[in-house]
Formats: sequence, C-alpha cells, structure tokens
Amino acid sequence: MSAVDIEIHDKLLQQYHELAEVAGSLAHEIKNPLSVIHMNADLLSEELSESHWPGKQRAEAKVEMIRQQCQRMENLLRDFLRFSRLRDLEMTPGNLNEQIERVLQLYQAQADKFGIDIIRYLDANLPSIMLHPDSIQAALINLVKNALEAMDEGGQLLVRTYTTPRGVALDLIDDGCGMDDATAMHMFEPFYSTKNGGSGLGLPTARKIIEAHGGRISVQSDVGCGTKFVIEFPVPARLAS
Repeated sequence: MSAVDIEIHDKLLQQYHELAEVAGSLAHEIKNPLSVIHMNADLLSEELSESHWPGKQRAEAKVEMIRQQCQRMENLLRDFLRFSRLRDLEMTPGNLNEQIERVLQLYQAQADKFGIDIIRYLDANLPSIMLHPDSIQAALINLVKNALEAMDEGGQLLVRTYTTPRGVALDLIDDGCGMDDATAMHMFEPFYSTKNGGSGLGLPTARKIIEAHGGRISVQSDVGCGTKFVIEFPVPARLAS
C-alpha cells in the first residue's frame, strides 16, 4: 500500500469514527421521544378498542402501523448503537429480494402520489446472503428515498436483482435530476449534503452498513438523466452450496 493509499485509508477511518460518535449521540437523543411516541400509540390503541366510532377499524390499523414502526426503529437504534461502536452485527441468512420489497412497499404510496412507476426485475432464484434485516432496510430506505426525491415531476425507478460472479447485486436506477461529478465524488462523505437542512449522514451510513455486510456500493450519474446505484453482496460458500 502506497503512502497516498495509507493517508486516504487513515482519513476514511477517522471520518468513520467521527460518524460513529455523532450517530451514537444522535441515537441516544432519538430514543427518548421515540419511546414517548410508542407509549402514546399504545394508549391510543387501548382507547380505540373501547370505542364504537365508525372509523375505528381504519384508525386501529394506522395506530398499529405506528406501533410497528416505532418498534422497528427502537430495534434499529439499539443495533445501530452497537454498530456505531464498530461491533459486529448479528447476521442470519436472508433474501435480498424480501428486504428491498419491504422498503418499496413503504414508499409505494409516495411513488403513486408523485407519478413514479416502480419497475421490479427481481431474480426469483437469487441465493441467500448473510444479513441484518433492520440495518439493510435502513440502508435501502436511504437509497430509495433519495431516488424518489430526485423525481419530483414523476418518472421511473427500476429495481433489479441478479447474481454476479462474486455474489448477488441490486441495481436502483432512476431517471431523475441526476448529479454532477463533484457531488457523486463526495456524496458518501459524512456531513456532505446538497439538500437544505440535510444532515449529510444518510448515504455515508448506508455505505457503512453495506460494507459491514461485506458488500460494496457504487454510483453512476448524469445531470438531467438520472442516477444508478449498484450494491453487491457476497454469498458465503456454505450458502451458495
């Protein structure tokens, strides 16, 4: 490894440590209000169960969704705190198609509202990989959210999974506004953001999660044409066999 490579490696490691420290502090700050939301959702559910309101069933379904998402976020925060301290994630065999499908379902209503077609080409024979579901979904949520926000006048999001010589891959291709080379070069750096009020932590966190799974992420983009993210994960030999 050359001196330049060592310097780059040390810089990235320092940035990761800074991100881990900020993310850990932020996660602690989020836990308290999230617990309050969860508790009040439970109380609201109890009150609805005793109600005879005509819209009771729809309201109960919405409250249940809030409770489920609160629980998922509480689990994610717990695991992310562990992850931010550079500990190993507890991974189990899982299917990448299932993870991306769950994320797409979360954003289907938003896509419909803004006239965005989500086109799926998911390989039904995709082999399993070792993954941590909540963390993988958090990374995918960041990417899908960015893709949809890049198509504020409608468009198409193509989602494709397939096998590679190394393992499995996921393409996320939008035909939105795209980005210039400078933005693409820095987009995975902590605190770099082109959005008003953006924290600049979403994409760096997504990359860190993907790399913690032994994977890698790359991006291609052209201004006015769209953006393509490619995520690749290895398939352990014992799962491939």
